[in-house]
Amino acid sequence: MNISKREQRVLHVLALGGAIAFDRAENGKVQGVTCFTREGHVLADCTMQVFERLRRRRLIRSQGGKPYRATHAGIRMVRAEQDQR
Repeated sequence: MNISKREQRVLHVLALGGAIAFDRAENGKVQGVTCFTREGHVLADCTMQVFERLRRRRLIRSQGGKPYRATHAGIRMVRAEQDQR
């Protein structure tokens, strides 16, 4: 499965312990997302389009209304990088 550079960046941050916080509209749909690193910084590459593609591919998920995190499949999709642990 091919994933873009932006999707790789977001998955890498999530694999290292980051999370995607979301805002819901009144109808229950996600209307806005913010990706936070483990240190609390905001990742600008996480847009709604990237979020939707990752969610559709089941590389991220949320349990019980908590922030979105990487699934096991999402962690396996991440290419190795220097600071990955």
